[in-house]
Amino acid sequence: MGKKIRVIVVDDSALMRKKIGEILNADSDIEVVAFAKDGKEALEAVHALKPDVVTLDVEMPILNGIETLGYIMSEIPTPCVMISAFTKAGAAETIKALEFGAIEFVEKPSGVISPDIAKKSREIIEKVKVAANVPASRLKVIMPEKAKEERLIVKKAPGINRLIAIASSTGGTQALTSILPRLRADIPAGIVITQHMPSGFTKSLAERLNWQSKISVVEAEDRMPIKPGHAILARGGFHLEVAGTADAPHVLLNDGPPRLNVRPCADIMMESAARIFGDRTIGVVLTGMGSDGTLGSKAIKAEGGVVIAEDQDSCVVYGMPKSIIDSRLADKVLRLDDIPSELEKMVMKNGTRK
Repeated sequence: MGKKIRVIVVDDSALMRKKIGEILNADSDIEVVAFAKDGKEALEAVHALKPDVVTLDVEMPILNGIETLGYIMSEIPTPCVMISAFTKAGAAETIKALEFGAIEFVEKPSGVISPDIAKKSREIIEKVKVAANVPASRLKVIMPEKAKEERLIVKKAPGINRLIAIASSTGGTQALTSILPRLRADIPAGIVITQHMPSGFTKSLAERLNWQSKISVVEAEDRMPIKPGHAILARGGFHLEVAGTADAPHVLLNDGPPRLNVRPCADIMMESAARIFGDRTIGVVLTGMGSDGTLGSKAIKAEGGVVIAEDQDSCVVYGMPKSIIDSRLADKVLRLDDIPSELEKMVMKNGTRK
């Protein structure tokens, strides 16, 4: 038997610590080596035991989950999975945690104290195993800044030159934070994004990205028009499709069956984008598990569009981009930091401005 994944469970509820510990210890590949009821205890345990993964509650006394995560990432970088309740405040804090370097998060099914947390057993185990495989060198903290107000006052782009369709999953919050705030406000392209994330959390992510960016970033609403200089983020729990015409495009939301076990699914978004925009479609596949985005990229390529894949060295999880590259669908394989400038170059090349 191979070495077990050593985990520290941190939650201020004794019941939650017990139940999460039971879930993890039930898997033969995982061993819970310590419990902590607050951030201070967690930091002491992480320094003493050097676990492979930490599960962190968001709302805790003394040091909350975000503060604890910050200390862990700066002092002894360790993959962390947030286990949080969905409240408006909790969702916003979870998004911050993902910027601060958390690998993934699991939503508690029924509030801060969730006796029915066993419903999430499979998800907790899967995400802990994913986190355990992320090298410490990939862990980084992003400290976003608000877009400068004077940079928001720009000439309105005359029309949509291209449609950029972005797919991301595990590690995607940080990746999107590295791309969208670096795009110019008058970029003559519409942007649609599928980030694998549950209902409720996508609104907080869109608000956070909008705060950071010069372009406008919003959570999708059914029949919302696609405009230049605007990014539309798929709503958690709904597939996003591109519809209408290239001159007057909009998005449609549907709660059809999950595809590849996810909803929203990037393949559905990218396939529909290719149908409407043809060779004016740019697909971007970022960090994440699995192969979502591969069939969508194939559709974009079939219409003469372009596909960019994030390179292995900058991915938190090299799954989705690897599938693109292995399928020989990538026109360009780029480091995350190089993607914004490449997108602008592609879009402005045939645009109305130099």
